[in-house]
Amino acid sequence: MFAPLQSNIGNDIIKKFSIDTTKTDSILLYNPIKETLTYKSTAALLITKHLGFPTNLLAVFLITPAFIRNWVYNFIAKNRYKWYGKKESCMIPTPELKSKFIA
Repeated sequence: MFAPLQSNIGNDIIKKFSIDTTKTDSILLYNPIKETLTYKSTAALLITKHLGFPTNLLAVFLITPAFIRNWVYNFIAKNRYKWYGKKESCMIPTPELKSKFIA
């Protein structure tokens, strides 16, 4: 499920892990069972484990040291708009997608 950092649960996670939101420019993945927070490439690759084939195969890159993975993550993040373009407006989520967000 997804939650914006501005939501109640997002604020709870920010407080729990003392996250400086002015320095956070990455995906954050919270695991309530393990009480852990991961970010950048680790979060993205852990998420891919739950996606369908062949995307889930990307999780194999978790064996790569985090400093290398995060360098690649930052490089892609820095260039994504140049490569893929930027939309003028945000997409309106479908009811199915909306059901995956925690308010």
